[in-house]
Amino acid sequence: MLDRLPPYARLLDLRTERDADTLLWIMPFAAPVVGRPGYLHGGAIAGLLEFAALGTLYDQMGETRVEAKPINVNVNFMRGGIDHDTFAAATITRLGTRVASVEAQAWQKDRAKPIASAHMTLLLKR
Repeated sequence: MLDRLPPYARLLDLRTERDADTLLWIMPFAAPVVGRPGYLHGGAIAGLLEFAALGTLYDQMGETRVEAKPINVNVNFMRGGIDHDTFAAATITRLGTRVASVEAQAWQKDRAKPIASAHMTLLLKR
């Protein structure tokens, strides 16, 4: 699945794990994701959320080849990301033939305390 994502996913050093039925995306804290000293860059957090959303969509589509292009992306930053691994997971809220809606959340130590969330509307080309 990581092979279907752009090179920026590799720059962020993303990896995935399965947690029950959920696909988790993990971004380690390292130099490429640092904004101000000791904190994650907002663009790295937004990138993680985007990859979680796209990856979850591709994972659910399975063998069906689909190209997803963002129509609209809203990112809400709730607190600063600090020097820890950052996790993200996404939920597909609508999957039509031409449009999908996906919500993603990013957190660090406690999933109940997200650092950011995103809502994406994607145009699907099958």
